[in-house]
Amino acid sequence: MNLFQAIIIAIVEGLTEFLPVSSTGHMIITSTILGIAQDDFVKFFTVAIQLGAILSVVVLYWRRFLMSLNFYFKLLVAFIPAAIFGILFSDQIDALLENALVVGITLFLGGVIFLFVDKWFENEKAMSDEMPNYKKSLIIGFFQTIAMIPGVSRSAATIIGGLTQKLTRKAAAEFSFFLAVPTMFAATAKKAYDFYNQGLVLDQPQINLLIVGNIVAFLVALLAIKGFIGFLTKHGFKAFGYYRIAVGAIIIIMILSGISLTI
Repeated sequence: MNLFQAIIIAIVEGLTEFLPVSSTGHMIITSTILGIAQDDFVKFFTVAIQLGAILSVVVLYWRRFLMSLNFYFKLLVAFIPAAIFGILFSDQIDALLENALVVGITLFLGGVIFLFVDKWFENEKAMSDEMPNYKKSLIIGFFQTIAMIPGVSRSAATIIGGLTQKLTRKAAAEFSFFLAVPTMFAATAKKAYDFYNQGLVLDQPQINLLIVGNIVAFLVALLAIKGFIGFLTKHGFKAFGYYRIAVGAIIIIMILSGISLTI
């Protein structure tokens, strides 16, 4: 991986991590287009630059992170299901991550579902803009476990989970952003542990790429989050549905055409 490739991957990560479009699916397509070999460092890089994206949430919503301890306890409650499922089904999740066809199919099917989400939750006046309580946080946390199937999108699963708990689109999206902080931090920490547990050590050029990647992911995610909240509040999910269908179809067509896709 060279500097140009690292910047492109980081831009894609920053744009797609918090949008309900599956960053995994976009990483597959981008890596294939760039011709990046999926070695241990590339796999570590694509996860580690999530830290930059995480930081964008903390910076944009820093006041929320200075709220009472209840804020953190609710995030912990919502995070627990993913932590348990991640430990119990780690091998199965890793196997699915290597199956690009699964990503393409789930992206496509998720897109079809998104075409109807606005109708299912159209009465926003009856919904709340408040932080969910502990019970609702836990239920949203269980929705997040669905995103362990590659292509589902962690953002999509948790936002829809929030809508089922009578949150407005804005409140559901924001809670999804907050929940991303412990979830993505844990995923990055596990990837770092696995990387070093194999006896692998980063050299200086690789460290430099990680620094650049995190900075780029941070800056792009800042813009993506701001734009997403405004768009979602005004226009809903249908556009994301059509987009997911298109990306899923591209992945499926590429596979059927004999193009090797890896992540």
